[in-house]
Amino acid sequence: MEQLKELLVDNLQDLLHAEMQLVQALPKMAEAANHPKLKEAFEKHLTQTEGHVERLKSSVELLGAKAQPKPCKGMRGLIEEGEEVISGNDDKEDLAADLALIAAAQKVGHYEISGYGTARFLARQIGEREVSTLLSRTLGEEESSDYLLTELSKPIMQDATLQDETPTRAPAAKAKARRA
Repeated sequence: MEQLKELLVDNLQDLLHAEMQLVQALPKMAEAANHPKLKEAFEKHLTQTEGHVERLKSSVELLGAKAQPKPCKGMRGLIEEGEEVISGNDDKEDLAADLALIAAAQKVGHYEISGYGTARFLARQIGEREVSTLLSRTLGEEESSDYLLTELSKPIMQDATLQDETPTRAPAAKAKARRA
């Protein structure tokens, strides 16, 4: 059982570093967003992420360990990809740039959902109910954030699709309609 507790602490310290990295990255994502609701979603998630950091610190301390972050290479890579998306968005139309930001943010979110789901499972298995409750709250916020990003992407995708309609496509559609 002690090894499982150590494994949980290790996972939480990894998540702590991941969230601390996100606290630095989310303002850049918000600044890069063009759509006001996407900007707002990133800003809201920044506030949530700051809360995630505090919950993780509390969770580690409840387990009798130091709330010391362990370098999270996975999140570092995802953030680097996000930075590439931001720098590459200068050449894109606003709608396409926002969809690229959403895709990058959802990769991050799915990484977090996986990490929190695993940590919560471990906490439950070793009887750490208070830690499990804290992790469940954060997991719920991550899942809600993912859902919100998916919902935001729908109208942006529709607008992008409408903008992408070119005159070369329209005559082909009209000719097809005449044949029918």
